[in-house]
This record gives sequence, structure tokens and C-alpha cells, in this order.
Amino acid sequence: MRILVTGGAGFIGSHLVRRLLSEGHNPVVNLDALRYSGNLENLADVAHDPRYAFVHGDICDAGTVERVLKEHNIDSVVNCAAETHVDRSILEPNSFARTDVVGTAVLLEEVRKAKVARFLQVSTDEVYGSVEHGWSKEDDTLAPRSPYSASKAGADLLVLSYWATYKFPVLITRGSNTYGPNQYPEKFIPLFITNAIDDQLLPLYGDGRYRRDWLSVHDHCRAIEHVLRYGAPGNVYNIGGGNEQENITVAEMILKHLGKSMELIRFVEDRPGHDRRYAVDWSRLRLLGWSPRVRFEEGLCTTVDWYRTHESWWRKIKAGEFRAYYEEVYRKRLEEAG
Repeated sequence: MRILVTGGAGFIGSHLVRRLLSEGHNPVVNLDALRYSGNLENLADVAHDPRYAFVHGDICDAGTVERVLKEHNIDSVVNCAAETHVDRSILEPNSFARTDVVGTAVLLEEVRKAKVARFLQVSTDEVYGSVEHGWSKEDDTLAPRSPYSASKAGADLLVLSYWATYKFPVLITRGSNTYGPNQYPEKFIPLFITNAIDDQLLPLYGDGRYRRDWLSVHDHCRAIEHVLRYGAPGNVYNIGGGNEQENITVAEMILKHLGKSMELIRFVEDRPGHDRRYAVDWSRLRLLGWSPRVRFEEGLCTTVDWYRTHESWWRKIKAGEFRAYYEEVYRKRLEEAG
């Protein structure tokens, strides 16, 4: 396949670019606006691969999207471009609506006009809202509770409308909470790892009993590539990791692996609209021939070790734009908690 990955310099996008190249796709084109979480260092190891191309651009710019599709004769598109952090969406909801909804709408129309053969939207289990019991299925009613999840739900509905209205060959994947190397350090696991390395407090929301199903980024990207190859157009595929854990347990595992004191955990005021639990039924994807391979305990230790041996990568981030954001959100809550 000749594949365009939007948002390919981000966390999941960069791992996906690398996965697609390893599977022999040629070319793999990365269109990324390089906002705060986009980082070309994430792809330094493939930057000179003749099968890979980077284009600096915004999916909201129809002209740029049209040009890239034509110049590279793209036949498949994977949309990873998104604003993704819930806390940031509470502070800046408009930017999430622009990238996640408007950007997806522009992208859909350009790929439809270009008669692209496959379009895959990378979404999230958060569109289902909080799931107290059981597991969310692909046909469940969407019930987003944050500006982030609402923007992703809106994008999903737009994508599905292109199948219903135009029979345009779209696919959607909804992954559970993803972790691994190169994840921007405002997210839960990398924030806690990097704070613990520096003996800083770990700000745990509420009672720490929020539950998430953790999915290795390597398994997530395997699933996206699998659905792109074998998924039935018009379908949604949940991607689960089978590793449900409470946040407090994950924090304790990180501290234990680093040999740090459990006293670094600090409970802070909960964030608005915090979903208690996410869990997806991924039996549809299992029937398509995919299952996760990475055990959470193993994957988490590997991730901790990556951050421990790649301090130059995350220290530059935490000393830059992230610092002002971190001070605004987390430090205030730590101060309020005493």
C-alpha cells in the first residue's frame, strides 16, 4: 500500500510509521503540523529511509492534503492526527474541535475526491464514556464526557456518515489506553515515570481507583495495520489490551520498578467529568485474526527503562512548552492537596 499517516510524528503515529515500513509498505508519508506533541526525533531512525517522506502541514488545510495525496499517489490513509489529552481539552476545547472534527472533515472530503481505496480513523475507547460494568461494544451508544472524547466521537460520526452516504471505504479503530516509549510526558504513565525519576510527587486524581485497560503501543499499531489490511469497510473495531488496572496500582508498579518510595504518591483534587472506568469488547477484532501479545507487567517495565535511558528526549520537553502547562494544571492541584 501507498500510505499517508497524518499525525505521524506523534506517539502512536510515529510507532505506526515504523510498523508500516517494517511490513513493506512503500511509500509511507507522514503529514504532521508539528504542534506541541509532534516530534521528528520520534522518527530519527527512519528519517533517511527512501520509502519514508515527511510533509510539514495541517490536515485542516485542504490544499496541502490534496497536494500530498496526488504527489505520492496515495491509496490508503490512516488518520492519527488529533489533540488527545483530556486535561488540555478542558483548558483549550476549541483547538480540539478544530483538529479532531474540522480536520477530519477536511481530510475525509479530500480523500473521497481523490478516490483513496482505504481510510482508517484512529479513535479511542473514551467515546463510549464511563463503563461501570461490562465492556463497550462497537455498536454501543456513544456517551463522551470531556471535550476531547466529544471531539473524537464527532469525528467518528463524520467518518461513518461517509460510508452511509457515499459508500466511501472507511474504517475506525477505538483503542484502549495506550502506553510505551516516546509518549508525550503529560500523559499518566510517562508523567509518573519521569516525575519518579526526579523524586517529584506523583499527582494521582481522586481516590486513585480509576480503572483503565492498558494497551502496548506496539500491539496498538499491529492492530491498526491489521484492520487496514483486513477490516470490512464501514466497520468499527475495538482494540483492547486485556490489562485492566487501577491507576494507583500502575503508580505503585512504576515506583517499585524504579526503587522509589511509595510516599511520592500524592492524591489531588479530581478533574471535572473524570470517567471511572473504560473497558472494550474486542471480540470483533479477535475474529479478524488479531490478539495482543505484550503483557502489561513486561510492557510497563520496558517503558520505564526507555524513559530512564532516554532522559535527553523527555527533559527537553519538560523544560519547554510542557513546563508552563504542567505548572498550570498539576502543580496547582498538588498545592491544593498540601
